[in-house]
Amino acid sequence: MEEMGSFSVDTPVALFVFNRPDRTRQVMEEIAAVKPRTLLVVADGPREGHPDDETKCQDTRAVIDDNVSWNCTIRRNYADHNLGLFERFVTGLRWLFQDVSEAIILEDDCVPNRDFFRFCETMLEMYRDDERVMDISGSNLLGGWKADRQDYHFSYYGGIWGWATWRRAWELYDPEMSLWTEPEVRQRVRDVIADRRQYRSLEMLYKEAYQKQETWDYPWVFARQINSALSVVPAENLVTNIGFGEEATNTTNKDAKLAKIPQGSLEFPIERNQFVAVDREFDRRYHRMRPISHRNRLLRACRTLLH
Repeated sequence: MEEMGSFSVDTPVALFVFNRPDRTRQVMEEIAAVKPRTLLVVADGPREGHPDDETKCQDTRAVIDDNVSWNCTIRRNYADHNLGLFERFVTGLRWLFQDVSEAIILEDDCVPNRDFFRFCETMLEMYRDDERVMDISGSNLLGGWKADRQDYHFSYYGGIWGWATWRRAWELYDPEMSLWTEPEVRQRVRDVIADRRQYRSLEMLYKEAYQKQETWDYPWVFARQINSALSVVPAENLVTNIGFGEEATNTTNKDAKLAKIPQGSLEFPIERNQFVAVDREFDRRYHRMRPISHRNRLLRACRTLLH
């Protein structure tokens, strides 16, 4: 296994933060370990009616400067007031990809290991010009998948607990999901998924996302699926979500199974797959285990990365 050594990240790293300085510090420690040349920080502002938010938001933003001790360009997009999860991510990602052509993206509650950065950077380079691939996931919600025979695989889902993509893919994103109203488009999603049970789950989620426009991530999955595009998923999980608990917006159950997925490691250099095709068995198992299925019955039990 090749040692990580003094590996540093050439790809811009983006971090989305809000009002959780302690968790932000844990993520920043891992970012600092790989010393990206460019760090882009997107921060939401304090909420009305939450008097502690002003201090918490300021403390969270201070964590960034306190933990950058290497030669690094920091670019900031800080909101003066609270935009909310949907608008902050949509505007933040739009700002991000106006500035850079590709990026590794983290939230303040997604703690990666160092293999995560190297994996994302390798995949960004490997599939940069392959329009069949739109997304790179750092999380594997099954924990591991065929790690004895491959370094990664392809999925129609993926994950946003640590991910990466290119501007050329993000240009296909429509936060309003305007094409969802077209029966022909819904049929194409049905064809891409090729599984009646999975499509029924997606149909309910996409309908809710289209009507309420409260979540940015499902439109991202939708954009990929209507373009028959794939996500790269590592054979081992490389990111832990530490955001489960009472302070979370959606992931409030600290004992949830997805809060305890162990991290694995990869061997470098990564061996390129000889094919670019979805692993439907992974997608079926992912669909069966993930709370996304339960969300159809419990509605918003947990935001679980259908990507």
